[in-house]
Amino acid sequence: MSIVSRPAADRRVLHFGPYEVSVGKPDKVLFPDDGVTKLDVVEHYRRVAPVMLPHAGGRPLSLQRFPDGIGGKAFFQKNASRHFPDWVERVTLPKEGGTVDHVVARRAADLMYLADQGTITFHAALGPAEHADVPDRLVWDLDPSIDDFGMIRDGARLLREVVDDLGLAAYLMTTGSRGLHVVAPVTGGATFDELRPLVAGVAEVLVARAPDEFTVDFRKADRGDRVLVDFFRNAYGQTAVAPWSLRPKAGAPVAVPIPWDELDEPALAGNRYRIGDVPVLLERDDPWSGLGRHARSAVAARQRLTGS
Repeated sequence: MSIVSRPAADRRVLHFGPYEVSVGKPDKVLFPDDGVTKLDVVEHYRRVAPVMLPHAGGRPLSLQRFPDGIGGKAFFQKNASRHFPDWVERVTLPKEGGTVDHVVARRAADLMYLADQGTITFHAALGPAEHADVPDRLVWDLDPSIDDFGMIRDGARLLREVVDDLGLAAYLMTTGSRGLHVVAPVTGGATFDELRPLVAGVAEVLVARAPDEFTVDFRKADRGDRVLVDFFRNAYGQTAVAPWSLRPKAGAPVAVPIPWDELDEPALAGNRYRIGDVPVLLERDDPWSGLGRHARSAVAARQRLTGS
């Protein structure tokens, strides 16, 4: 990559081989409490691209955009803008009543261009663009109702036990918000609909083991103090926050893959890591580096759980 500064103070041009990303208003503050600028956000996605793209690249994306910063108007974008350059890949997927042209990122330049467009958070599908209805990973989101991270730790450990017992490998990620994600890479070619008994069943096993701590009731009014074991993102057209994505909250927190032994650290929280922590985090071993190699049959796991 090379950077060329134009005379105008409100523009910075970054070159990636044949691709050019022109960052408009690079000094515009997007996180007002933290002084994080648009160029900081673009640079963040350049820095994390080598570890983010293996998990978010090649997938339909939903973009959470904040053109005027996290304190301004925000929107989710699934349909790619006609103003995006031709080199930003799209995939046309069916939806009820029509189609949607999702963005697909495969290069650092893609992430950086979309960050320049005000994208703070990338949400990625659980299946690749070529087979969007066939997931190659499953996710359970532990979403707290009260400020008690001990319950989130308990849920992550129990989820790992259940997933391990079914013959799947479990991986862990802070969400940059209040909870944790437990992710299982899978093979087998089954669709989301075919795997719903598996993802729902895993959540229900967790609830059965500790019904006073966990629930699958999506309505907040029905949860009480319990942690929601959210399996609903395992569906066609749904997305989950991508690893290494920034979140639109004070402190500029980041969703970060973590090793399982970090659950024992008292300082752990869903939003523990911030944009300023990322350079040091990238110096350590990537706890998700072998995720794809450890994909195992979701069909076999479903059969173990349901007997069918």
